[in-house]
Amino acid sequence: MDLHLPLLCFSHTVLLQVLSCLLQEHRMVFFSSDWSKLTLVAESLLLYLQPLSWQQPYVPVLARGMLDFLMAPTAFLMGCHISHLEDVAAETEDLILVNIDDGIIQSSWSDTVDLPSIPVAAAESFLSRAECLQIHYDLDTCHTGAATDVNAVRFQRRDWQRRLNTQIQNIALELVVNTFRGVQDFLNHQHRVFNSEEFLRTREPGDQLFYKKVLETHIFHSFLRDRLNRKLDAFSRMEQKTLNLSHRNRAMTESPRPPLMPKTRSGFRNHTSPNQKLSKRLGASLPNLDQPLNDAMASFVFSSHRAPAAQKMSPDAGLKSPPKVVRVFRLPEFPPPLSYHYVKNYYSDMVAALGKALNATPPDDSALLARYHYLRGLVNTVSNRRLDALEDFQSLYKTDAEIFPSEMVKSLVDSMPNAERIQAEKRPEIKGLIGRVIRDQEREREGQENRPEEAAVKHFQLPKKFLHLEEFVKCVQESGIVKDQGTILRLFDALTVGHQKQVGPDLFKDFYTIWKETEAEAQEVCLPASVLERMETGESVFKLSSSVKTSRGVGKIAMTQRRLFLLTDGRPGYVEVAQYRDLEEVKVSSSPFLLLKIPSLKLRVKGKREPFEANLKAETELWNLMIKEMWAGRLIADQHKDPQYMQQALTNALLMDAVVGCLQSSKAVYAASKLAHFERVEVQMTLPKTTTETLKHKINPSLELAAPQPIEVLYYTLGHLWVSLGGGKVMVFDASSWSLTHTCQVGNARLSCMLAVSGDQVWMGSEDSVIYIISMVSMVCNRQLTDHRAEVTGLALDLDKYSHKVAYSCSAEGTVLVWDVPTLQVRKRFRLSCDRLQSVHCSGGMLWCSSRDSVMEVWRTGSVKSRVHLPEPQRASFSAVVLLSEREELWGACSDSADLHVWRVKDTARASQRVVLPDCSGCFCMIPVKNQVWVGAAGRSSVKGKLYIVDPERYEVLKELQAHADRVTALCSAEDRYVLSGAGRLDGKIAIWKVE
Repeated sequence: MDLHLPLLCFSHTVLLQVLSCLLQEHRMVFFSSDWSKLTLVAESLLLYLQPLSWQQPYVPVLARGMLDFLMAPTAFLMGCHISHLEDVAAETEDLILVNIDDGIIQSSWSDTVDLPSIPVAAAESFLSRAECLQIHYDLDTCHTGAATDVNAVRFQRRDWQRRLNTQIQNIALELVVNTFRGVQDFLNHQHRVFNSEEFLRTREPGDQLFYKKVLETHIFHSFLRDRLNRKLDAFSRMEQKTLNLSHRNRAMTESPRPPLMPKTRSGFRNHTSPNQKLSKRLGASLPNLDQPLNDAMASFVFSSHRAPAAQKMSPDAGLKSPPKVVRVFRLPEFPPPLSYHYVKNYYSDMVAALGKALNATPPDDSALLARYHYLRGLVNTVSNRRLDALEDFQSLYKTDAEIFPSEMVKSLVDSMPNAERIQAEKRPEIKGLIGRVIRDQEREREGQENRPEEAAVKHFQLPKKFLHLEEFVKCVQESGIVKDQGTILRLFDALTVGHQKQVGPDLFKDFYTIWKETEAEAQEVCLPASVLERMETGESVFKLSSSVKTSRGVGKIAMTQRRLFLLTDGRPGYVEVAQYRDLEEVKVSSSPFLLLKIPSLKLRVKGKREPFEANLKAETELWNLMIKEMWAGRLIADQHKDPQYMQQALTNALLMDAVVGCLQSSKAVYAASKLAHFERVEVQMTLPKTTTETLKHKINPSLELAAPQPIEVLYYTLGHLWVSLGGGKVMVFDASSWSLTHTCQVGNARLSCMLAVSGDQVWMGSEDSVIYIISMVSMVCNRQLTDHRAEVTGLALDLDKYSHKVAYSCSAEGTVLVWDVPTLQVRKRFRLSCDRLQSVHCSGGMLWCSSRDSVMEVWRTGSVKSRVHLPEPQRASFSAVVLLSEREELWGACSDSADLHVWRVKDTARASQRVVLPDCSGCFCMIPVKNQVWVGAAGRSSVKGKLYIVDPERYEVLKELQAHADRVTALCSAEDRYVLSGAGRLDGKIAIWKVE
């Protein structure tokens, strides 16, 4: 299709008006004297909007006798001959009339169109990019020599059109991405809610009318449903690709409400982007672990007040994308007679030709192999060769699973007669494919009852009835104020102090209204330039007191995420009060005034002789609570090297403010004290000196989730940290800044192991028996290995005797597969007799396979050379095994024992050396790092998650580290400089440790 046709028919400005009307779902009619133009232009415009899809009636060519269709009250897109233009304009109302021949757009009530336009920033980016397009073939190719071969001319023309279509699709996709960037930040996936009010508030004032109309359309509702279903389409990929650094590291600067923003010289404030909210944050960490917290934050967040809602691309950014290689497959000559015999022979010839093309294609060109398999599968399908078709479609898993035709394969399986089913049972790959299709159909039937609820996208509404705890948690999460369940439970206790444990609709409305009002009031405050100069990059004011008398003068006390300062009255000035980490004492005292004693707040600060005192009057108790919470949060954040604690303390403080504002009673301050979390737990969260000296930083991958998720697998590749959470969710962090860069969905089951088999591939073994392959370049999972029949539990890499790279994978029932990495073909398979095979390791030409009951030394042929068992009195089972090749030792750990057992590789029959870990109830993971062995375990005492650093020379524990609030479930090493540990569901964090 010639996608540049609309660019030839309309000016760029008119084209944007047409696209705007389509997005707003107006009743639109296209007119032309050329019938073919109607369909071509309409189809091209709908392609411009992808991945958004038109949901309304669509009739590109309307006959004269069907003109009454234009009276339909619903939105539609139709096309008519130009001769009907005047009649349609005169007889109908509220129509948008698009004259393709003249390149104009008008309404049936006016010669112009006065409707909301596409947002300015997105439109400017589109215009600048579109101007760079060369849409005239002759002008673009006039400098090339003229070909004498007609076929060569046709090929050149098709190739030019293909490249132009790609450029146009990139520009149109950028327009859609720039228009709807950030929608994901206002979605609550757990409850399938879109907070449209918050989304609108973050748009530019001049663009809000456009968004108000678009948000009500079916096309946008369908788009939201895809976002809630985490659909990985072209929109998701481009949005992820074009995220700037400050957006990826937004957890460092976000807040539960927009900060006090400085006004520009024109008197208008910059609009608040969703990136400045704590409630919509991503896991992030410090870019340099040896750098102080504040310096690290400033090093990569330099534009926190700049909104990324519609970033302007460079005019030629998309045009410089590497050209795609086009391969041509010539179909066999089709014989003239259309008899059954000739058609059958033609299909056979095509299958043979595709087979030759497959054999001639190098194994590393997986995309081309996938296309050939897909074509051959189609031909085998129409020629009733069902088994051959299924075999071809099965091959798509190893080449490109994205083009796997699920519905076609289901139809093939359902239509198979019993005789073919029996034959399929004898072919393992087809048998596995049929089993997978049947399981998918069963899951689909089970989920049909929930489909209407899953398909719906709700908009947040204030409650109209009393809320019990469960309903209150859901309502607060839907509102977008807080997601963390623990914080919401404390908020519920605060709002229900002194009465029944339920929150009335009026009370919730008052709380929500005050939260939003104080948020809006914060936007009206103008901070002078002299104050902004004193504040660090990314620092913002979140709470401002009324004007009060203090020991440093009269003014307003300002609270930021890092400090307190006084904004003096009269000529605005800045007086530093204290950084939270420098506070020594916070208390409420009384200041005598005449015969009265006025309550005041007194702060003692390190390095200052005189305390700071402020007569906050009625606000004294509230400020006392908030400052103590911020102080405790800062101390815990510094000790645990975890900035999330400071963010959580800020959230608690602002919730205290809203609770006091909505209750307006004598118990308001007491109720707010229920939210003082860190002040209560500060002593319990104190870490030993050894831990604080070794701990460098923490990451929380579950920040955007309602509850922590367990860390299933940690894996480090050069420059990237791969983190597997439950349900197949994989997060990729940049190892230079420990900031989130990509999120991938790899199946729906728990992942159990990862392995980088080449510079571009990471294999991931899953509980659903599949090995998923992710490209480290595109960060897309489009290849799968489905040869296992049980949970894939281990992966290893080695070289064969010819120095060719091979990979080993094992599954829980004891099967070990040997893979040829370039071709992804199974070289060999064998099965070991054991109780749940858990891992496989390669060393010295042997395989070491660990199960619950033993560790087996296995020849590459699959025969077992020896078995290592735990000592007789030990009834525990193996949970982790490590090979120390240089020391020729095998180390084993148990999940319900504090003992580590060590065997000599050359003499596994000898009694093992034993290392006893103090205060340990069980070990769950173990890795060698330099000349040490790190063991992740669970503690017996109140500390649930522990790390032990063991000296393999002396078999002694060098350090005992208090790592997490739950058991340590995963370990990995980053170039032997850092060790990263992940914890279970009660903690869900990743700790980064310095290796000495």
